[in-house]
Amino acid sequence: LEAAPGFMLVVSYNPGYQRKIKELKPSTRQRFVAMSFAYPPPDVEAEIIEVESGVEKDTARRLAALGHKIRGLEELGLAETVSTRLLVYAAKAIAAGVAPRRACRMAVAEPLSDDADVIESIADLAALAF
Repeated sequence: LEAAPGFMLVVSYNPGYQRKIKELKPSTRQRFVAMSFAYPPPDVEAEIIEVESGVEKDTARRLAALGHKIRGLEELGLAETVSTRLLVYAAKAIAAGVAPRRACRMAVAEPLSDDADVIESIADLAALAF
């Protein structure tokens, strides 16, 4: 099998994600170049949220700030932190008429944890933002 001219294969994976299940062997990892990505700065993330959801700039900024705050709280013990995608989901709910605190609870707090105390902590952060 010969690849066509200009063919490119792009592989994406999250190191450490589901580590207990399967991790790439070093010999496999070394067959690829790597690019690391971090979350965008709050101002850039706010712009993404605004464009993707149609919410007002102020709402997008508040959601981006909430995401930044949650990501800095390792005390929450989250398996995964809040993604820009979840913030966009919250923004879309707000744009559709859901109250901001309710939108943050259903699109951010509840998907991130099953622990009632953690959910309430995230909901409290959302209440401070909105």
